[in-house]
This record gives sequence, structure tokens and C-alpha cells, in this order.
Amino acid sequence: MNPEEKYPLLFSIQAPADLRALPEEALEAVTHELRGYLVETMARTGGHFAANLGTVELATLLHYVFDTPHDRLVWDVGHQAYPHKILTGRRDRLASIRQQGGLAPFPTRFESEYDTFGVGHSSTSVSAALGMAIAAKQKGERRRVAAIIGDGALTAGLAYEALCHAGSLDVDLLVILNDNDMSISENVGAMSNYLARVLSGKLYSQMREGSKKLIRRMPTVWELARRSEEHMKGMVLPGTLFEELGLNYIGPVDGHDVDVLLKTLRNVRDLPGPQFLHVVTRKGKGYAPAEADPILWHGPGPFDPGKGEIHKAPAKGKTYSAIFGDWLCDMAAADERVIGITPAMREGSGMVEYSRRFPERYFDVGICEQHAVTLGAGLACEGARPVVAIYSSFLQRAYDQLIHDVALQNLPVVFALDRGGLVGNDGPTHHGAYDLSFLRCIPNMTVMAPADENECRQMLYTGITLDGPSAVRYPRGTGPGAPIETGMTALPLGKAEVRRRGKGVALLAFGAMVPVAEQAGEALDATVVNMRFVKPLDEELVLALAKSHSALVTLEDNAVMGGAGSAVGECLAAHRVLVPMLNIGIPDHFIEHGSRGECLAAAGLDAGSVLEAVRAWRRAPDLRTVGES
Repeated sequence: MNPEEKYPLLFSIQAPADLRALPEEALEAVTHELRGYLVETMARTGGHFAANLGTVELATLLHYVFDTPHDRLVWDVGHQAYPHKILTGRRDRLASIRQQGGLAPFPTRFESEYDTFGVGHSSTSVSAALGMAIAAKQKGERRRVAAIIGDGALTAGLAYEALCHAGSLDVDLLVILNDNDMSISENVGAMSNYLARVLSGKLYSQMREGSKKLIRRMPTVWELARRSEEHMKGMVLPGTLFEELGLNYIGPVDGHDVDVLLKTLRNVRDLPGPQFLHVVTRKGKGYAPAEADPILWHGPGPFDPGKGEIHKAPAKGKTYSAIFGDWLCDMAAADERVIGITPAMREGSGMVEYSRRFPERYFDVGICEQHAVTLGAGLACEGARPVVAIYSSFLQRAYDQLIHDVALQNLPVVFALDRGGLVGNDGPTHHGAYDLSFLRCIPNMTVMAPADENECRQMLYTGITLDGPSAVRYPRGTGPGAPIETGMTALPLGKAEVRRRGKGVALLAFGAMVPVAEQAGEALDATVVNMRFVKPLDEELVLALAKSHSALVTLEDNAVMGGAGSAVGECLAAHRVLVPMLNIGIPDHFIEHGSRGECLAAAGLDAGSVLEAVRAWRRAPDLRTVGES
């Protein structure tokens, strides 16, 4: 059976206006078809899965109740927005998601007018939606703005900063908490659904506001009434916090009950001022294996939908994340001062085994990168050896803490930076393209980039032996397959390693670009250097190579601007050494999603592109006057 016959209602929807033309009685069937289509498509392609199954009803009813795109929907944590993409004209392209040239993995303003704000990192929705609501009021435009936040995003401080601001303003803003982990309340059922409908209804709202206007004239009675209302809500509802922030709390409501959710959304849509709707959903809803293990099914590859089995790719060796996890366990067993910290990335950072073996020395702080860094600083003040495991692109969110709380005080915090460089399918929001640039300019920092798995282990150990802050930056996935030594030896600080002796050109490679440099070096008969340290740089070797070679080429999977290659140029300039130099790295534009290999090729960082770039540069007229050594 072809998809049009299998999902007739879904295939009749080319845009939300088509959905809104359907009778209410058809909505339940639409959600069933949408969930089935999502399972069938993701089984072929893989992608973010469990969280999206949980937002099928919510996405459907939001587009049914709100006049999108005139009304603004701002999705947080973009991996819950696949149903939204399907309903907004991108159904037939869903199979291309996260692939080169296909749909973006997260909402992006460049892809659709229904994607009102680009996301990828979490907890931005309330701030962005509040900005849109303020702009609408200032322009005198009648539109509703809703932020859909969830999947852990409400743990971040940014969300609370925005909620606190929103509660102090007279703007029409709806914040919807997609509570898919029972993180606030399990109070879901007939009574809570009844309360949600009542609290969102016009009668309650009019009585509430009218009573306030009347008794505000009697201060003593007003204070008594206010406290009584808060006390009653605190007894039966988990919304006291949001009320204190100035938002009218409604919920919790069952996010999979189409009738209840539809009525509640209609009521809330027309309420003035800042509103907070608590919707409880289930990750993996409607697909038993994902419901049973939403972590495993968060972002699976292709799978057998009937058997519920994820197709496993052939093992290619240990990932860098696993190398880190093994080292952390070994280090913690040898030194009780070692404490592991992660901002909600236990599985991704390879810390599962560590969390089981050393639970008292393991802290998952939620999506709170700023807190993770300063927590490590506080621990270091008291003699601990904290290791903050964090994705490169997520460290960007804690840059002030890195400078002010760690580096300025020269505290021994080790940053294990996973996903350095181009990560692949998650695209530009997750590429770790800037860490070498923003780390090397910070005083007291030691910055290392391993060329292989064993070097990663030894660099991590090197970092923990230092008396100041350090970062070990490694890519996503597996390395070149170097044998891993069980022992741990600190590397000589700021010393590079010559991998190949050649003539004419010296290729100075950092981290994951060393294997690429070795391939190009063979073809060019060039000297190849594994630089190891971005800071401190091996200036002695750089100057020696500049004297013995006619040209230097630096290679890094980091932004060219301000990166490791810039450090080499600064060294040469400081010593008044003139030598032709080519900096190869990520160019000054965002690299879109695709496989890691495709992303490297798009950035000109695969071996073939590097070889051609060096040869073309060497053929340039201004280089012909430079003598060969």
C-alpha cells in the first residue's frame, strides 16, 4: 500500500490551513496517521525519535488552534519538532532529514516560514517568543505567540530568566511546558484535566481578574485573598513557582488526550497576559520499545519497526567518547579527588559506566552548562580534581564562567571537549568549530588536540596533572585505530611530534587533521607534524621548520579565523620570521548538515581537498620567487 492510501488524512494536509479545514472529529485519526508515518519513515532513515513521538498530539492541535504562521510557534530543543515539520509542508522530505541537502535536523528560519526561530541548543524558546510578543504589541499586531519548551530544557537558567521577565510584562505570551519525563508532577488524570479546563476557562479568568480589581481597593482583604489562592494552588497544583514568577499556571493536562488538550488550548489562546500551560507527554508514545527505553530510542539509526530492533553498524573501534569514559574510570579509581561533571550528556560523553561505579563522585547537573563549569571551579577550590565532560558547542554557553570562574583563578579544572570539529548530521548548531579560537586566547589555559585514541588518553592524564585549567578537544566518532596503552604518561608540555620528514613544505596538523596531513604529506613529500598543543605552542619547532622549509601549511578542523593556524602566524610575526604560510581550516561560513565525511569535504578538509589546495597555492605566482631548501 502506498503512503497516500495508508495515510489519507495526513496526505491531504499540505499546510496547517488544510489541517484547520478538517472537522474536530478527524483530529484523533490525524494523530494516529502522523505517528504511524513518523515510525515508518524513521525506521528507514534514523533520526531523533522518542521525543517526537511524544509531541504528535501537541503539534497537531497547536496548528489546529493557532493561525500559523501568523501566530508564532517557537519550538525549543528542536528534536521534538518533526511532527511540526510534517504538518508544515515538509512531509514528503522527512526521509531526507539530517542528510546532506535534506531537511535540517532542527527548526531553521531558512527552511520554512513556520520555523519562526532557529534552534538546536536548548532553553532559548521563551526568550525568543517573549521578544516576538513584545514586538507584536509595539507594532499593534494582533497575534498570539507560544513557546513550547521541554525535554529537559526547563532546567537551564536562561529559561527562568525569560520566565521571570515575561511575568513582569503585560504581553500575550503562552509558555507550554512539554513535560515528557514527569519532571514536575505525575498528577495526570481526570481531576487534573478538569482543573486545567477550569483554570483556562473564561469564567474562571473573568472572576479571577474581576475579583482582583475589586479587592485591590481593600489592601488587607487583597493580601488575604492572594495568599489563600496561592495556598490552595500549592495544595493541588505544582504551579506555585510559575505563579510567583507572574505567569498564570494551568495544568497539568494529558498531552495525549486530544479532546482535553484541544479544549484547553482554545481556552488558553484567548487569555490575556503571560500564561503557563503544563502538558504531560510520554517520550516514545505509541511505539512500545521507545516507551520502554526512551534514552536508547532518543536518536536511533535505522531500525526494524516490527521487531523493535535498531540496526547496528559494524564496529569500527572505540569512539573517543568511550576512550574518555574508560580513562575517567581508571583515573577515578587511582585518585579519589577526581569528580566527573556533565550537563545532561551522560550517554553522549561516555560516562555511563563511571556514573555506576562512582555515583558519589558523579554529577549530572541538567542542561546547565554555566553551572557545570562554576561547580567544577568550586570543587577545585577545595582540592578536588574536577573533570567537566561537555560538547564543544555547548561550552560556548559557559564562556564567561570559563574565563571568570576558572581561568582567572587558575583553577585545575579539566575540560573534556567532545564533538570538536565538524560533527556531521546535527549540523551547524552542533559543530564544534570555534573552541580552539576561543580557548587559546584565555590566559592560563592549556589546550590540547589528540591525533589518535591513545594520545587522547595520555592528554587527559596530562591535563589532570597540571595545576591550572586545561582542555582536551577530540572529535565525534572513532579515531584512526591507534593501540591504546593501559598506562598513563604525561606528555611534555607544549611539545609537538614530527611524524614524517620531507622537504619544501611542512604540514603542521592539529588533532583530527593529522591523518589527513599524513595522506597529503606522502603525495607532496612534505614534512608532517602532529602539533599536539594549541597552547602552549611548540614555538621552537615552528621556528626551526620555518628556517628549514620554503613554506608552512597549518591544518585544523576549527575556524581558520583566530584558530591554531593563527597561533603559528603570531609566533612567526613575533620573531620577525617571514615565510609563506597557508592556513587551512573551517572557512568563514556555516557548514550544513551531512555525514562527518561530507561535512569535512564541504569545508575542504578531506585529504583530496587539502592536497589540491596546497598544490594550487604552491603554483601561485608570488611563491615562485621563494627558493626551495
